[in-house]
Amino acid sequence: MEHAVLFLVLACVFGLFMAWGVGANDVANAMGTSVGSRALTIKQAVFIAAIFEFTGAWLAGGEVTQTIRSGMIDASLLAGQPELLVYGMLSSLLAAGVWLLVASHFGWPVSTTHSIVGAIVGFAAVGLGMEVVHWGKVGTIAMSWIISPLLAGVISYALFRSVQILILDTDKPLKNARTFVPVYIFLAGFIIALVTLLKGLHHVGLRFTTVQNYGLAVLIGLAVMALGIVAISRQQFDPEADREFHFANVEKVFGVLMIVTACAMAFAHGSNDVANAVGPLAAVVSVVQSGGMVTSQSAMPMWVLLLGGGGIVLGLMTYGHRVIATVGTGITQLTPSRGFAATLAAAGTVVLASGTGLPVSTTHTLVGAVLGVGLARGIAAINLSVVRAIFMSWIVTLPAGALLAIAFFYTLRGLLG
Repeated sequence: MEHAVLFLVLACVFGLFMAWGVGANDVANAMGTSVGSRALTIKQAVFIAAIFEFTGAWLAGGEVTQTIRSGMIDASLLAGQPELLVYGMLSSLLAAGVWLLVASHFGWPVSTTHSIVGAIVGFAAVGLGMEVVHWGKVGTIAMSWIISPLLAGVISYALFRSVQILILDTDKPLKNARTFVPVYIFLAGFIIALVTLLKGLHHVGLRFTTVQNYGLAVLIGLAVMALGIVAISRQQFDPEADREFHFANVEKVFGVLMIVTACAMAFAHGSNDVANAVGPLAAVVSVVQSGGMVTSQSAMPMWVLLLGGGGIVLGLMTYGHRVIATVGTGITQLTPSRGFAATLAAAGTVVLASGTGLPVSTTHTLVGAVLGVGLARGIAAINLSVVRAIFMSWIVTLPAGALLAIAFFYTLRGLLG
């Protein structure tokens, strides 16, 4: 295959650019609630995200990558022209990366999943022919974009209502917070551990029975809970603070929980969204390495996941602060108790989706969850103009990704073809 080395170099550069965009835009979503509720500073959020995004991408990023790489277009129809698939995947990465750069600049939390799915479907339908696209699979993905924010919104509404009933609306909110928050911490640890064990660790070569998986998840949940109890016991509570804001000390307890859910969200995000950056890159690598053979099944090279994880961390560190501001403070005023409900609901929804290989939009899921918490306090608690701007940027994302990909596809084909 001619240009093989050039294709590999371009794929790595564009893949890194796309992963940078995911970090700048999407990880900022994941951390926005923690920073907005003042449970974490920006520096702490970047540090936590760096560790857990990377781990999520490496341990649990394989399933969704398979869908992005080979589930959306029929690769077998391109057996005679493997270079077309390479041009298409390169142009998709570049298109999605450019759109994410624009969106991050304006502080819009757009969907990196929409960006890459729109780009792949766009180049395939126009450049290769409508019959190449697996429309059924695309339909399933599109449905998940509606279902995931609704599901996250319902879960976060229910979680925050439980916080209101068990803690905030009682006679002794601080005592009840110290009793119930460890249970929420256990829940967060258990959910993330279970889904990772059930779905994520296969390509690292670890397989357990169902009973072992549940047992391990319970143990991990209990260990996280024990750490949480220690952290809560070390908090300094000031009765005077409650005079200004009735729940000042209660929110301190929730601050501990918020750190746990921030880790969970970063892990969930890494497991789902690293695929957006490395799925097309993996497709190019497999075509080049097989000498021009187009296969729908091929081993996922570990260095590809590591490149994606590294790019994501870089994007968050350099440019993530703009979107963090929108999600953390723009939609509704967040406190640690509200932020926790939104983050845990979103993380739970995203890891469920990662387990089934569905590339859901973390952005939609998290914004849905934040809206759910806002609604639990009444519609007046939500800044509707910010929500409108976010919805508009969501609608524009698919066609923007598709049009840019088509333009880059014809450019690449013209230069190299």
